[in-house]
This record gives sequence, C-alpha cells and structure tokens, in this order.
Amino acid sequence: MIKKGVIVAVFFSLFMALAGCGKSAEPTSSAGDAKKKVIVGTDASFAPFEYMDKGKIVGFDVDLLDAVMKEAGLDYDLKNIGWDPLFAAVQQGKEVNLAISGITINDDRKQTYDFSVPYFESTHMILVKEDSPIKNALDLKGKVVGVQNGTTGQAAVEKLLGKENKNIKKFENTVVAIMDLLNGGVEAVVTDNAVANEYVKNNPDKKLKTIEDPTNFESEFYGLMFPKGSELKPKIDEAIKKVIDSSKYAEIYKKWFGHEPNIDNLTKQQ
Repeated sequence: MIKKGVIVAVFFSLFMALAGCGKSAEPTSSAGDAKKKVIVGTDASFAPFEYMDKGKIVGFDVDLLDAVMKEAGLDYDLKNIGWDPLFAAVQQGKEVNLAISGITINDDRKQTYDFSVPYFESTHMILVKEDSPIKNALDLKGKVVGVQNGTTGQAAVEKLLGKENKNIKKFENTVVAIMDLLNGGVEAVVTDNAVANEYVKNNPDKKLKTIEDPTNFESEFYGLMFPKGSELKPKIDEAIKKVIDSSKYAEIYKKWFGHEPNIDNLTKQQ
C-alpha cells in the first residue's frame, strides 16, 4: 500500500513544477524559449505619427515600430491607451512594456523613464487661422493659446508666457485643441511641426496656416519610452540604429512626410 505521506509529496512536487512553469519574466526571443509578446502603448490621436484609420492604428511611428521590432526579433502588440495613462502604464511596467507616441526625450522625463536612442527630430510650430496677425512665437503674448496637456508643446508655451498664465488652454489631445481653434476658443495652437503641417495639408478647407520659429523653438528628439532598468532597451536601441542606417528608415519617412529625411542630427545623438 502506498503511504499517504508519499502521495502528498508527489502532489507537492507536481504543484511546484507547474508553478515554476507559470512564472513570467522579461520578454525574450532566446532559442528554445516560448516568445512572450512585447506590449507597446501609444496615444493614437497624433497624426501622422499614430492615429486611427478604419479601426486600425496607423502612422509613421507604427511603421517604424514594426521595422524595429522585426529587426530586434520581437513579437509585439500595439495598444491605444491615451496620452496621460500611457506614462503611468510605462512607469508601472505591468500593462505595457514600452511606449511610442511622438514622445520627446528630455531631462525631466529621464528622471522617471529610460529612453531609446532618438528616432525622429522635431520642433514646435504655431497653427493659426490664415488671417491671424501672429507672425512668431513672441506674438503669442496676450493671446489665448491651445496645447496638449503634459506635452513639451505645453512646456514651450509656458516658458514663453509663464507657467501660471491663464491664457494657456490645455487639452486632452491636439485634435481637440485644433477644433477649439477652428471654433474661436483659442487664437493659436502650438504642436509638433509634422502634426501641424499634416493637418493643414489634409484640411485645406479649414483655412489654417503654420508658422515656424526656430529662434524660440529648439529642435527636439523622439524616443521609445521604457520603465527604468528595462532589459528591452539595449536590443531595441541596436535595432533602431540598424533601421535608421538602412534604406528602410528613409522609405518609411518618405511615405509619411513626402521627402527624404536628414538623419545627420539623429546619428549625432546616438
């Protein structure tokens, strides 16, 4: 007769073995291991970088991400979770493993997150109605200006007008800010140059124009954002560099912006 203690020991051993199989770790693509999908978060309201088209997330960031993840040998899913929730989700590192959403790399964010090497150079641009008297960033003083909350566009306007200035209106996303501009709620919107140019190009009937001001708006660089200490960063950094150095980056860039990229400043940042 098999003793009860032996049966208990056997079941305990099986339980511990199964429990060990159920443990999760950093996503891996090592030979012999089951691949775990990398979950990438975004805010799909930032055309042409990421936006919804017929129920699907599309855009420059989306195509670039696909090329980078293929180069890195990583399976992934892209989730649209919104701008403010995106930062909390990355910091916690549970819902998503990283984020891509036209996120500017800056010293303040580096205190909380890790960033990839830069993959895009951008600057801020002013969006106004065609008959607006605004000619440059300094003309925004005394005007009601719309920005997306929590962005470097907001920070740039606050630097010009003052952090507590009541004329700065903060919106959930840039699309809503532009709608308020069209409705007369704000006199200008400050956002990334590619976003402003894309809106004007696709909506000629709205009679809006863009204003550049490189004197008051410095260049910025976008990067993929990770939780602090992410093991994914080195692999993705290497993949980004390879995609930028190949013809694939120029192909994606030209598809979305209509001209060849100038990658000199990107490579200098690496």
